Amino acid sequence: MTAPSATADKLIEMVRAALAPHGLFVRGTVNFSSAEAAPLLSDGRRAASVLLVGNIGGSLWPAFSAWRNGLRDRGGADPLDTWSKAVIGPIAEACGASAYFPSDPPWQPFQQWAMRAEGLKASPLGILIHPRYGLWHGYRGALGLELTFSDTGERARAHPCDRCLEKPCISACPANALADERFDVGLCRGHLRREAGRAGCLATGCLSRDACPVGDAYRYPLEQLRFHMAALEL
Repeated sequence: MTAPSATADKLIEMVRAALAPHGLFVRGTVNFSSAEAAPLLSDGRRAASVLLVGNIGGSLWPAFSAWRNGLRDRGGADPLDTWSKAVIGPIAEACGASAYFPSDPPWQPFQQWAMRAEGLKASPLGILIHPRYGLWHGYRGALGLELTFSDTGERARAHPCDRCLEKPCISACPANALADERFDVGLCRGHLRREAGRAGCLATGCLSRDACPVGDAYRYPLEQLRFHMAALEL
């Protein structure tokens, strides 16, 4: 069903307020038509919409770090996923929504949702590039609801990579994993297993990602870069 705008607006503000202390944001909305295979709500019905939840730059890092430092096991094997569920799950319950996460089956099409919600396209690294935040953002979950919403995200009007002539992300890759403007995972991981890779990208973050000039002000802090690189299965 479609909610009156005041009801939808009130719910959005409630979700935003609940996410703010954790450094998370409503990144955009996707409304589904009756003909689409929308995700299932907890009661078995199809969702009418999803609200995408994610970070902007290193916004989540202080809250996540504090949470992790307070645990004896440091959050276990997948601490960021565990933290995301611990934060987003109760918010979903409080507003009568179903929570979806990128790490959980059935795998939801988060990248497709993000492309619809914010008009984003993939960079040569495969990461969706935002016109303001560049490659320094992410999606930690989504809320499925029976309401529909007006657009809440900042929609991209143009793809930043189309205006980038020099493509420094490609030339900066020490493994030449982007030589054909297609990310070669094997070349990347092979480089990271070697000493040059351990001393370079693993220690300070992906050099190709860092070379992108878009959204430089939102670059992740060094500790967050190291955390994400350490999480790679080499």
